[in-house]
Parts: sequence; C-alpha cells; structure tokens
Amino acid sequence: MTTDAAPPEKTLAAGPAQPTTEQFIEVQESAEFGELRRTYRSFAFPLTIAFIAWYLLYVLLSNYAGGFMGTKLFGNINVALVLGLAQFATTFLIAWFYSRHAAGKLDPRAEAIKSRMEAGV
Repeated sequence: MTTDAAPPEKTLAAGPAQPTTEQFIEVQESAEFGELRRTYRSFAFPLTIAFIAWYLLYVLLSNYAGGFMGTKLFGNINVALVLGLAQFATTFLIAWFYSRHAAGKLDPRAEAIKSRMEAGV
C-alpha cells in the first residue's frame, strides 16, 4: 500500500545553542573548572586506589592464605565468604558515598559552569 502524501518535515529540537570550541577551551582553562576537577580527583582517586587495594588483598588472601580464608566463623560461614560479601557491601557503599559527594559538591559547580556557557552563546 503506497500513498502520495509527502513525508513529514523534520523539525530540529529547540535547545540551547552550542558553545564554540574557543569557549570550551576558555572554560577548561578557568580556575573554576580546575577547582571542579581537583574536587573530583581528590575524592575519586583515593577511593579508587583504596578499593583496588582492598580487592587485591582479597584475591591474594584467597590464593595464598587458604587456611586463613577457610577458617570457620560460625556454622558453614568462613572468612572468605564474609570478605567476599564485604566486597559487595563496599562497592555499594562507595557508590552511595560518591552519589552524595557529587550531588553536594560536583553537580552544583558543574551546573553553574554549564549555565554560564549556555547563556553566553
């Protein structure tokens, strides 16, 4: 079944104008953006390193300290199971902690920069 109707016209979504490359570079080199990066890095890098160290400790203990990891704590629950479940708990804890940090410190600063860029175009 064919129709003789013309295809619908494409409309562009009306949104904020895009900043120029020069404006992006100017913002990237600003002290405010540098402070935003420092705030992010001072939070994310130490937590990432700590979590990787914690994960590697678990792997190394599993490989080289089988007797310790097999120590029964109560019933059929041993150290390896408790530490393995703690890996999940710390993952969710870090995600929650980062979410709070981002909402309180990163997002307002990033939104201010974004608003100024969109308004300046």
